[in-house]
Amino acid sequence: MAEIKKILIANRGEIALRIMRTAKEMGIKTVAVYSEADKNAPHVLYADEAYLIGPPPSSQSYLDIKKIIDTAIKAKADAIHPGYGFLAENADFAKSVADAGLIFIGPSAYSIALMGDKLSAKQAVKKFGVPLVPGTDEPIKDLEEAKKIAKEIGFPLMIKAAAGGGGKGMRIVYEEKELENAIARAMSEALAAFGNQAVFIEKFIQNPKHIEFQILADSYGNVIHLYERECSIQRRHQKVIEEAPSPIMTPELREKMAQAAINVAKAAKYINAGTIEFIVDENRNYYFLEMNTRLQVEHPVTEMITGIDLVRQQILIAQGEKINTDIPEIRGHAIQLRVYAEDPQNNFLPDIGTLTHYETPKGPGVRVDDGVYQGMEIPVYYDPMISKLIVFAENRELAIERMKRVIDEYKIAGVKNTLPFGKFVMNHPEFVSGKFTTNFVKEHFSPEKLNGNLQDSEIEALSLWTKFFYDKENSVELVEPETPKVRLWKLKR
Repeated sequence: MAEIKKILIANRGEIALRIMRTAKEMGIKTVAVYSEADKNAPHVLYADEAYLIGPPPSSQSYLDIKKIIDTAIKAKADAIHPGYGFLAENADFAKSVADAGLIFIGPSAYSIALMGDKLSAKQAVKKFGVPLVPGTDEPIKDLEEAKKIAKEIGFPLMIKAAAGGGGKGMRIVYEEKELENAIARAMSEALAAFGNQAVFIEKFIQNPKHIEFQILADSYGNVIHLYERECSIQRRHQKVIEEAPSPIMTPELREKMAQAAINVAKAAKYINAGTIEFIVDENRNYYFLEMNTRLQVEHPVTEMITGIDLVRQQILIAQGEKINTDIPEIRGHAIQLRVYAEDPQNNFLPDIGTLTHYETPKGPGVRVDDGVYQGMEIPVYYDPMISKLIVFAENRELAIERMKRVIDEYKIAGVKNTLPFGKFVMNHPEFVSGKFTTNFVKEHFSPEKLNGNLQDSEIEALSLWTKFFYDKENSVELVEPETPKVRLWKLKR
């Protein structure tokens, strides 16, 4: 076994801090890398060492493989943890790390490449009997072939990019006349986003749930699951709210899906932490969607219901240790809201600015994973996530009530954010019932439903005033405005 004494975290923000905190508990030194835009970021200040690796654009900093590996060698790190995003699912990066004599805290380049291409992933898991959505397992070569396949599968169907994810290179087609344009647009978008224009066709499951299973696998052939996460509240095919366990799960369905997830990991010859994503239709038929060969953004909800630190497990597996195959029982219920600097009243578009006021909620069963502070500017160059707000309670009903409370206590001014949307979801009967699907936003949410929210008006007013009275020492002196309807605070950091 190779003992890890120092880790370079090839990432930024909340996930870099999250990894560093576990490393510190394990007595492992940490190395931060940062761009010029992040020179005063919390992850830079928290690490034992920090190195500037380039200008703000991620292509010249966080995505520069050579700079990151050279920095790891310079810092005498033993290993590199990629976090999520950036280079986390880049097979060339994983291989380059290994070739440099460093430990990559994640799966092999082979597993990343295999699962990173949806077609090769489908072909691999098919041999293990994993249920697949009806469709093709080869790229579409021409329009006539596509029309023939579409008639066999039936409309509606989905055109999907073979590479990448995040909703890019995806088109829903309801009629044959839409097919040609949808394929052309999906191929163009896939080429621009992933450098690979290959697309394929799948039957479109119209009202699905998005449920994923957390797995751990070691180098001794042991593979376990740590239950499921419900990830159906999405905007633009990207998750906003996640919870564990899923409100629709039965013991029988869990057992079947968990075994399918384990089989996917075996098909990929997988080692380390990973996530297998499924879609589940109205009749609770489940189909393999994809595998994420990294730590997930929503991993905290699994940690809350199992008591297992997934980052610690990643490091132990990377050191060559065996996993504990005794799966803990589920305890309680956890819900996570991704707090983005986005405007839910304007199609969730990013709203970049300065956090003129930032106050996180507290109390029992509350966890906030963030990488920001009051007075910090949200950079335009990266994902606009402010934090991940997680609550835990003994059951789902109490977890929902706790999430409502902490959303009200969470004070953010200076940027629009997804807290009001989170409150809307928590109060919606469809969410409370557990019957919601990935169509929740499309079917139940509209911007005007957030109008009149008192917290919104308070925060907007606070943001407006603090832009005038904010100083470098993060102190704010506010006076009462002329309108008595809006409450303002006197703040002192």
